[in-house]
Parts: sequence; structure tokens; C-alpha cells
Amino acid sequence: MKSLIAVALLGSAFLALDAQAAGDPAAGEGKVAACAACHGTDGQATAPIYPNLAGQNADYLVSALKAYRAGERGGGMSAMMTPQAQALSDEDIADIAAYYASLTP
Repeated sequence: MKSLIAVALLGSAFLALDAQAAGDPAAGEGKVAACAACHGTDGQATAPIYPNLAGQNADYLVSALKAYRAGERGGGMSAMMTPQAQALSDEDIADIAAYYASLTP
């Protein structure tokens, strides 16, 4: 019985941590000015070479932005994305990801 209670408490703690990690889409909308030049404020790319972000998975966007920020992601767009991501805090990244994930593709 004690182990069942411990598992339930740990599960609740992990859910609370996950909820805290989630970004605020409303706050993210106010933080996408630099992103909008390529990805659009509506998440629809301004040119075919840029990805659409509307409806993209928030966890993926967080992971990608943190990897750019850490210099761990290469490729053709890393020269542009790394400096942009380095200016973002974890909260900024979570908010921006939540905003773009909330949009309809």
C-alpha cells in the first residue's frame, strides 16, 4: 500500500513539473517578432526554404531551439538560427513553442 501511495505522489510531482515546463501561448505571441520574418506570425513561412511552424509539436520546437542555442544543431539554417536562439531564455523558448503549436496549420 505504501508503495502505491509513493508511486501516486511521484506521478503527481512529475505531472506538476511537466505543467510548469509548458509555455504560455499568449506570452509567446508577443515574443515571435524575430521569428516572424521567416516563419510568419501565423506560423506560415514567408518563403519555401523556411519551415511552417503552425501546429508543430511544442516539445519538438523546444528541443530544436535549445539545440540551436547550445550550438548542437547544424545544417543550412544553423548560421541563422543559432544566434536567434542564443538570445532566448528557457521561458521564451517554451512560450514561443506553445504559441506556434497552438496555431492551426
